[in-house]
Amino acid sequence: MTQTAKRRWSRELDSQIDGIAFGTTGPVLLHGYDPPAGGKWLDDVIPGKLGAFDRHTGERLWLAPCEVGYGRGFGAGIGPHGNVLVLGPSAGGHMLVRMSVSDGELIEAASIDTFDEAFVGPDRVICVSARHIVAYDGDNLQQRWSYARDGERYHAAARHGRHLFVAVSTSASRGYGLHRIDALTGRYDGTILPLGVPMIRDVAATAGGVVVLTSDLERVLPAESTSDYMRALAAHPAGGPRDTLSLVALRHDAEPGDQPSWFKILETEPVDSVPDVSISGDSGKLYVERLAYLEAIDVVSGRQLGNWTVPGLDEQVAWGVVEGAGLLAEETRVSVFELPA
Repeated sequence: MTQTAKRRWSRELDSQIDGIAFGTTGPVLLHGYDPPAGGKWLDDVIPGKLGAFDRHTGERLWLAPCEVGYGRGFGAGIGPHGNVLVLGPSAGGHMLVRMSVSDGELIEAASIDTFDEAFVGPDRVICVSARHIVAYDGDNLQQRWSYARDGERYHAAARHGRHLFVAVSTSASRGYGLHRIDALTGRYDGTILPLGVPMIRDVAATAGGVVVLTSDLERVLPAESTSDYMRALAAHPAGGPRDTLSLVALRHDAEPGDQPSWFKILETEPVDSVPDVSISGDSGKLYVERLAYLEAIDVVSGRQLGNWTVPGLDEQVAWGVVEGAGLLAEETRVSVFELPA
């Protein structure tokens, strides 16, 4: 049964929110900016600010100017020794900055390569762009490793522990694959899905497995799963001839041709009618965001654990779930909800 998520706290802000970070410890981090009158800028990079808020009450702890602005690529989180790490565009190119978690004081900054997606952790800061993947040390901001192969392009990615899972394509292939890379060393650690998957919209990873948001499961699943797929397609209430949006869960150590842990058909409507969907993994659960609804699924079994209506989710700028608490950022409002799955 669908429930309405219980709001722990909510705050209205004067600034526009464009990025969030929410870890297992420490404050909620919000990155934002103040738009000028008329919305006209002299530079492509919009000056930014970073705020820290108490994760339990929403009380503002501090608000400070941030060298990282608004534009292509953004990442933030708590790094080594409890310092705040923020990375993204600046007036002088992309930067990685370290700030004090107690008051937002700027400690150190370094220039980095342009990126599209970033993962900030206490051991590595990993940046994914179309042509290469780069990891930095969160302590001294120096590059630790770089990964790239001739002809490959990198897309959606997810990290859990030692593993970085990255959707990959090549100029010669029609479709996508999924690589597993050692997050500490940058070493290629195997292919989970070989090139040929029609689409990979999103990737999520947590304890128990990695999940891919895809379509055309008949071309993704091994032959042994064909009959299960046909039964699931026939039972789908929309009654379409093929799946146009689906979930596939795989073990962390899966190899090409392995049976998935489970799969689920979300949509069979025509592609142009499919709503925007995003996924995230935490604490052995997959969270699926679709319109104003959030669903929690056990990653190992595929069993539904919870289903909520989350006010404002259909207008979200960013969202995330950490240990049963959901962080939701709208344009000028941030909220934390209880998601007891």
